[in-house]
Amino acid sequence: MRQFLFDMIGFFFPVYCPVCKLPMYVPGQFICLKCELGMPKTNFTKDKDNPVSQIFWGRVQIEGATSLFRFEKGSKYQSLMHLLKYKGRQAIGIFLGKLLGLEIKESPFCNVDYIIPVPLHIQKEKQRGYNQSEIIARGISLITGIPINTRVIYRKKYTESQTRKNRYERWENMENVFCLCDHSESFTNSTFLLVDDVITTGSTLEACSTILLSIPGSRLFIATIAYA
Repeated sequence: MRQFLFDMIGFFFPVYCPVCKLPMYVPGQFICLKCELGMPKTNFTKDKDNPVSQIFWGRVQIEGATSLFRFEKGSKYQSLMHLLKYKGRQAIGIFLGKLLGLEIKESPFCNVDYIIPVPLHIQKEKQRGYNQSEIIARGISLITGIPINTRVIYRKKYTESQTRKNRYERWENMENVFCLCDHSESFTNSTFLLVDDVITTGSTLEACSTILLSIPGSRLFIATIAYA
């Protein structure tokens, strides 16, 4: 009955896959099965020395880093990140978070106490209406059961977009941006999974990591949806 109703509604109001733009015929899908199976996954989780981890070598001491899929400019999968960040499609973030959760489940990335979404500045979050990293974290949490904690670090400085900046400008733009919340000492000896949407140069994640690792005894893993 559900499929019949979906087919009837789809006949008059077709639902299109945001990746390939073709109609979808299965209820509850966020992208079509063909695009989901064709996603350019990195399979980095089991490789401790993968390219995402290497970004942080000599910069910050982490236990491991991974990304769900490779992100190339002009790729048809780019639309997923655009819809999540700028078009209010939070359900896509949950869906991608679940895929990432399945990717890291039963791996050392799940041996953590808390998931920490990279925080947005309060002004930017108010403009957007949500933090896309927190939405992704919800999807991961639904699969892994790891609790989300947004009371460990916060973003004290409003920064310009990183999109058009070079590596040094990105690093400079993130200087002194994040701070520990009050009572951070209660997280002594905790292990964190820091989550963001996309990693390019790693400047934002490095800045967050530095603050989190200033907590005595803390350990850190990093996971993102896309690796550019």
